[in-house]
Amino acid sequence: MSNENEALIEFLKKEGVTEEGLRDAELLSKKKRISLSEAAINLDLLSEDRIRNYLKKEVAADTPEEYIGEEMDESAASDVLFAEDESDAPIVKIVDLILMDAYNKRASDIHIEPYENRIRVRYRVDGHLIESLTLPKKHLDALLARLKIISNLDITENRIPQDGRFKMRFGDKEVDYRVSILPLYWGGKVVMRALDKANLRVNLAEIGFSDTAMTNFKAALKRPYGMIIVTGPTGSGKSTTLYSLLSELNTPERNLITVEDPIEYQVGGITQVPVRAEIGMTFSNALRAILRQSPDVVMVGEIRDAETADIAVKAALTGQIVLSTLHTNDAPGAIVRMRDMGVESFLISSSLTLVAAQRLCRKICEHCKEPVSFSPHELLTLGFDSTVASLIKQPNFSRGKGCARCGRSGYKGRTSIAETMLLDDTMRAMIEKNCTAQELKNYAIQNGMLTLRTDALLKFAQGITTAEEVLRVTSADN
Repeated sequence: MSNENEALIEFLKKEGVTEEGLRDAELLSKKKRISLSEAAINLDLLSEDRIRNYLKKEVAADTPEEYIGEEMDESAASDVLFAEDESDAPIVKIVDLILMDAYNKRASDIHIEPYENRIRVRYRVDGHLIESLTLPKKHLDALLARLKIISNLDITENRIPQDGRFKMRFGDKEVDYRVSILPLYWGGKVVMRALDKANLRVNLAEIGFSDTAMTNFKAALKRPYGMIIVTGPTGSGKSTTLYSLLSELNTPERNLITVEDPIEYQVGGITQVPVRAEIGMTFSNALRAILRQSPDVVMVGEIRDAETADIAVKAALTGQIVLSTLHTNDAPGAIVRMRDMGVESFLISSSLTLVAAQRLCRKICEHCKEPVSFSPHELLTLGFDSTVASLIKQPNFSRGKGCARCGRSGYKGRTSIAETMLLDDTMRAMIEKNCTAQELKNYAIQNGMLTLRTDALLKFAQGITTAEEVLRVTSADN
């Protein structure tokens, strides 16, 4: 048994783990060919707090200089990264435990940030950054070297940003991590995005759309051609929605091709093309090539310029279903944005089928949910008017009081809020007349479109989210 395992077993015993539990962990580690520490965590023998405490104890322990030091040279980096038994390297154990701790907390991103005298580690859980632990600054060089090597990056390059990927196995689950390293004054900042296929909801019904949004999406997908655009800021769930729409269209008789920067999830039955701007493989160039591949459905990860917008619009007019995203605040704003890119109004009106604006809000934890009441004045301040009241017969206002399962936050998981604008003949005529976004929005609301604020208020009234989340993710309607 290695010194690492002996130290870990002593630690587990002090924390109250039974001999039977230790035997189970050892059996699992041999069966899965993973370390004893990972096996213990997979068996839930360690609580999340105990994992952090163990990590802090290991970091604070005396560490051989050939692995970690203030002045780390290239040969030291090689020792860390290419040792015969990597589990013997303390920095390997530190990285693994950070990844496991983040995985147990359902973190979508891991931020490792250097400062003058410390390294801060934060996790993004349900869209919010939570500080997890602080490491001594002397570990930064070895930590960066370890992350660079497993991400297949240049460990000698510290002057320019680098991007890479690696995979981590947790028991029988495999998670893909997208790594970005940015040089700062105090060293390199690392952000790792966890891409877990098991958490990819490729079904529209599971995303949390309202009945109105679902009806509009399904109506747009039934049309033989046309463009569907999803708008919203970074991290609003646009990519998940696009993958869900692709899933609805993914049948053997269709040829589906995507161009993405980068490819986040690899999906069976779909041809996925990565953007590589450094060699001229831009969105527009890739899209031109894709259209010569006889596609039935084309997904463009993002419309960033006039050339891409023009090609995408013309593809939608010539018989393809085109899916893409834009960065605008609401659904009508996408039409104005396309005009600003130089796309003619008659082309927009002819090609566009549906525009959806999307946000993500946190859901109330089901394990600590409790009812809460609001005065009529408070509801009116939120915008809870007769339109919303008519859609909800019996409000169920709730909040989460906080428990161990949600990390005392009162929230667990997220759901989508959307406004979907399905174009009709009148709206197409308005677009051709260059009507403003506000005029288009007013007409759409009169014809049943739920705005982002209204959709958020409906989820608030249904007891899915809170008033604070409604105010955080949506703005009041004009």
